[in-house]
Amino acid sequence: MIAYKFLRHGRVAPFGGITWPEPGVWLEVESVDPCRSGVHACRADDLPYWLGLGDLWEVELDEVAVDDRKLVARRGRLVRHVEGWDEETRRAFVAACAERIEPRAVEAPEVAPAAATVSGMTPQAAGFVSARVAEVAGGAAAYEAERRAQADWLIEALEL
Repeated sequence: MIAYKFLRHGRVAPFGGITWPEPGVWLEVESVDPCRSGVHACRADDLPYWLGLGDLWEVELDEVAVDDRKLVARRGRLVRHVEGWDEETRRAFVAACAERIEPRAVEAPEVAPAAATVSGMTPQAAGFVSARVAEVAGGAAAYEAERRAQADWLIEALEL
């Protein structure tokens, strides 16, 4: 199964600190337990929840368990570095979030202070704040719709 993984530079996992092997070489674990053990990655649709400032990799997973907004596998290997996740794309993602927030700040003035600061945020923070502003302005369905819009934006921009 093809999935995606954000790694710090040098192919280092952001939470576990494990260095992934060279592309094409399997990283294997003994057990799969979401958030505790296993090779964690996500589907393209879940990228907004896992944005990272490091490198984005396309990975192949084997023996996969599907968990809420993530995939956990017994083994995975790097397929290719997604070159499109660079500083320019990160800035463009933040700008897209800020653009979608503007009309919501008119609908719900209480979110205007948060909306005004999005353009200076990291992609992770901008995506989260944009989704929370949508939720305050339009409820839980608006939160999900904003995360869907973010995923669609990333899939198109990164050609996934």
